[in-house]
Amino acid sequence: RTEVPGCSLCMGNQARVENEAHVFSTSTRNFDNRMGKDAQVYLGSAELSAICAALGRIPSHREYLEIMNKKLKDTELIYRYLNFNLMPDYIPKKVIEITEV
Repeated sequence: RTEVPGCSLCMGNQARVENEAHVFSTSTRNFDNRMGKDAQVYLGSAELSAICAALGRIPSHREYLEIMNKKLKDTELIYRYLNFNLMPDYIPKKVIEITEV
């Protein structure tokens, strides 16, 4: 199942997985029984998480590379938000002078 996005069982997300579940998480930490009793939790990147969600399992190394190589062709489109200032519709921010502090 897919959980609600959140900060991985912090105070705002207290959900637990079923006992002995296998879980893929983009959390920054992991330790025994954190997400559920005897749960097997694997941590990884957002990209790997998306592939896991699409496949319903953790991909093999070969599968991961095949999928990512297809995506790499579209990196300019996928990651264009990182270069928003180069987009044709970009309007530089207006400078507002501070006259009083």
